[in-house]
Amino acid sequence: MGAALIVLLVIVAFAVIVILWLIGMYNGLIRLRNQVKNAWAQIDVQLKRRHDLIPNLVETAKGYVKHERGTLEAVTEARSRAMQASGAGQASKAEQGLTNALGQFFMVVERYPDLKANQNFLALQEELSSTENKISFARQFYNDQVMNFNIRVQSFPTNIMAGMFSFTQMDLFELQAAEERAVPEVKF
Repeated sequence: MGAALIVLLVIVAFAVIVILWLIGMYNGLIRLRNQVKNAWAQIDVQLKRRHDLIPNLVETAKGYVKHERGTLEAVTEARSRAMQASGAGQASKAEQGLTNALGQFFMVVERYPDLKANQNFLALQEELSSTENKISFARQFYNDQVMNFNIRVQSFPTNIMAGMFSFTQMDLFELQAAEERAVPEVKF
């Protein structure tokens, strides 16, 4: 009877270890998923800040660039699309469109020295530049968290647990336009 008890205790101990290991795997997936959600929330905060700055920038420029109505409307429409986007895939596409529209806007601004000298415009432009940097850092942090999550979801044996509990890979916040991937050309 003593040997049977020892075998039973070994089997129970093994079962407990396996159960604790599975619980650890599941909790690790939950932790990583929540880190990804938190990282996305950080991007969302910075994008909101960017979206809030743009109307002020456009409004300040309106008085100076009256003949550039199409450019101002393009920025406003791109902002609207970006605000309505959901998820990393849609948001990265919409934000790329907004970045392109802002690029056109700032090219137009270059033709108006009075606007470039306006203190309110300069302050808004500096704030937007600061926000763009924060978005870049938040995007990098988000992508790092997504990569960690996706590695865990794809790795054996966690992929079995992930499949059983519907943990799926998440999208990176990536550059969509080929011109943003290209090395800038410097001319003197």
